[in-house]
Amino acid sequence: MNHSIYASFIEEKTIKEAIDELVSVQDFIRWACSQFESSDIYYGHGTDNAWDESVTLVLQTVNLPLDTPDIVLQSRLTTTEKEFIASRILKRVNQKIPVAYLTNKAIFCDSQYYVDSRVLVPRSPIAELIENRFEPWVNSNHVENILDLCTGSGCIAIACSQYFPEAIVDGSDISSDCIEVAEINRENLQQDNVAFYQSDLFSQLDEKKYDIIVSNPPYVDAEDYLEIPAEFLAEPKLGLTSGDDGLDLTYKILAEAHQYLNDGGILIVEVGNSAQALELAYPKVEFLWLDFERGGHGVFLLDKKQLKAISLENKH
Repeated sequence: MNHSIYASFIEEKTIKEAIDELVSVQDFIRWACSQFESSDIYYGHGTDNAWDESVTLVLQTVNLPLDTPDIVLQSRLTTTEKEFIASRILKRVNQKIPVAYLTNKAIFCDSQYYVDSRVLVPRSPIAELIENRFEPWVNSNHVENILDLCTGSGCIAIACSQYFPEAIVDGSDISSDCIEVAEINRENLQQDNVAFYQSDLFSQLDEKKYDIIVSNPPYVDAEDYLEIPAEFLAEPKLGLTSGDDGLDLTYKILAEAHQYLNDGGILIVEVGNSAQALELAYPKVEFLWLDFERGGHGVFLLDKKQLKAISLENKH
């Protein structure tokens, strides 16, 4: 018996055993946790441990909220539901597919987004800044226009439109696939004050100035990409990498952003582990690196005056 046939046999046997012996939602959460703990899967797409990963996968599969009461977790599952859950659990273990791609659901700023393998799984710490309405770096009551560059699933742009209901929010991405997913989310969440455009950064956008430009661009450097866990390889490479140091797009944003900001406007960009490389590239720039209560790093803030100085220096 070759390896693939044997693996398929073991998977079928495992699924049958789960269907025959497990009964409730809680049973499958416990079983999923055991499967995850004994595997080599990597957490990093919304959870950081086996239990939370199990709760998310099982509850989203049967369309229950993550805060489902304990009494409901004791509910019996149908055979079809059991088969579906068990199959997803083993795909998570054996194929290293992120939970969000298995369930097509991700939570960002307390809203549920549709996601698939065309877009990155939402997980940016920028969510915390949006929930705080970018205070104290702007007067949130005076924000009228926001731009989200490299919008992906549209989660940052849509969250901004939710927390700034009186503002106009634009989201752009070079990928037509991303724009399609972002439009699905805009329609699902019924946000009329946000619009999406296919554009290579600013190049296809109308001439317009914003109070806030925010971006979570690709920033994984070439060396790190060779070593990242399999779960991240399931995501589109276009959304992860940007040149050898991971900063090709960030350099372009820094060079052009001042032209699209109102006086007093700010730029916020996530560069993750490429933060050190960015500081080395711009030794004279005083980046404001933001702190997060819920974890996260590598997000900087610059104002229009600083960005204009960067642009002028690059011309000389």
